[in-house]
Amino acid sequence: MIVGAVRTAVGRRNGGLSGVHPVDLSAEVLTALSERTGFDPADVEDVMWGCVSQVGEQSWNIGRNAVLAAGWPESVPASTMDRQCGSSQQALHVAAATVVSGQADLVVAGGVESMSRVPMGSSAVGQDPYGSKIRERYGNAAFNQGVGAEMIAARWGLTRAQLDEYALSSHAAAAKAQDAGDFDAEIVGVIRDEGIRRDTTIEKLAGLKTPFKADGVVTAGSASQISDGAAALAVTTSEWASAHGLRPLARVHTAVVAGDDPVIMLTAPIPATAKVLARAGLSIDDIGVYEVNEAFAPVPLAWLAETGADPARLNPRGGAIALGHPLGASGARIMTTMLHHMRQTGIRYGLQTMCEGGGMANATIVELL
Repeated sequence: MIVGAVRTAVGRRNGGLSGVHPVDLSAEVLTALSERTGFDPADVEDVMWGCVSQVGEQSWNIGRNAVLAAGWPESVPASTMDRQCGSSQQALHVAAATVVSGQADLVVAGGVESMSRVPMGSSAVGQDPYGSKIRERYGNAAFNQGVGAEMIAARWGLTRAQLDEYALSSHAAAAKAQDAGDFDAEIVGVIRDEGIRRDTTIEKLAGLKTPFKADGVVTAGSASQISDGAAALAVTTSEWASAHGLRPLARVHTAVVAGDDPVIMLTAPIPATAKVLARAGLSIDDIGVYEVNEAFAPVPLAWLAETGADPARLNPRGGAIALGHPLGASGARIMTTMLHHMRQTGIRYGLQTMCEGGGMANATIVELL
């Protein structure tokens, strides 16, 4: 059971959260999670924390450092994990597996990324993370996500106009949700999500360059934003929640991970969705809301084409194109937003999936309680 879910607002690069150390940013959501949910931090038996660039200020097990910075008891351990963009979604999977297997009663899952302070790719500067055998296997491929997004657009026949229109709709949906106060209950702190561009237009998007391919279709406008943020979820069993007076939000119904071509890199949400639905015994039409991370606009559009999902149920409050993508935090951020949307609208089943570096994807189905 997920009994609590909170997040910071998502800050733009060099924006409102850039002055906050990522350990302190993590501590902020841990503190808010315990206060809002009502559990005693001393009862937390483990913390699973996602972070992609585990170097500099985000090194040396930032999960454990966050626990100490939050003032939680020294008895609370933590681990930091990297499944690329899905790191904190994976953290939720590990937390759920830990409590359902009886290894612990209360586990916190979440993640952080301060991309202003620890730039993307910092952990591999001047290094080759692949080695000769991978290079030989894949013919010295670029392993570049932007290039992969262009490959997806070409394979699924997605035009520049389609991508720009999708990007515009993400900003519009996020602005509408922000204006309606839909994010207020999930956000810690005083700033609001900073990435929403209310003044963007099709004309402005059409004027952007295509950095990944000279005659390409993917631009900065149809890609996720570089961002700062953190998010956290509290996971326990129904028995423990009941015994300690905690109110379950939803149950982790089914959780899977899948792999796909690491060169095109971003297509794994498609097989991951098929896998999670089959394991759950549900159809795509049973799901009331889909959150597919908007790493690049071709990703959710190709996913829609392959799954036959209802576009009206996809990322109803906007996605990473508008809100931003603080890598290690995004899985927990998206889950937090989806859970609050489900509770506010009475949706029974929600499905979250996100593409990940290396050609992987987590997929999670949660059920409202």
